[in-house]
Amino acid sequence: MNAKSEVQQIYKQRFESKRDYREKVWRVLVRSYFQRYISITDTVLDLGSGYGEFSRVVECGKKYALDLNPDGKIHVPADCLFINQSGSDLWPFSQEELDVVFSSNFFEHLPDKTALGQVLDRAAHHLKSGGLFIAIGPNIARVPGRYWDFWDHHIPLTEKSLAEALRVRGFRICECRCSFLPYTMEHNLKFPSWVIALYLKLQFLWPLFGRQFLVVAKKI
Repeated sequence: MNAKSEVQQIYKQRFESKRDYREKVWRVLVRSYFQRYISITDTVLDLGSGYGEFSRVVECGKKYALDLNPDGKIHVPADCLFINQSGSDLWPFSQEELDVVFSSNFFEHLPDKTALGQVLDRAAHHLKSGGLFIAIGPNIARVPGRYWDFWDHHIPLTEKSLAEALRVRGFRICECRCSFLPYTMEHNLKFPSWVIALYLKLQFLWPLFGRQFLVVAKKI
């Protein structure tokens, strides 16, 4: 089985039955939190876009979505250009074309830190000066055992290790949280939108329930 086929099958098994709920969650996440970093004129890349939940909700000037799963093309919105490739391959953008690179739960799926370094190099090359790199993902310090429950998890990261990698590539860290969102939606609990919005406002709850890091960095 090649890499694209394996990713395609994993996504179907893991996410198909939860697509409606994931859509609702991402609508709240973007509108209640992430949209504050993105203006309506920005050019944004959804890196490791999955089924395009972020791309469908975010309001910006121009949208790109990049993912290895060919099914991603079906799910991204009509105003978003889908790029079917590995994130560590060369990106088809001009230098300093992007205002924001957003990535959720993507880095842990890369095969090793060499590939992750290549991804970060691409982001540094294609982001404008002052552009933002926003990433969330499972924090190995908060989920040391459960992290390995997923077949396609490879790279254990914390907010500190990712921040260090970004600093050496010319980024200034604006926000660095070890605890942000709960680990996964792979459970039977489906919280209503108002509960998710309330959780985002009550930041004292994040250290109690958050198992994913949040890093926001600005290219200097």
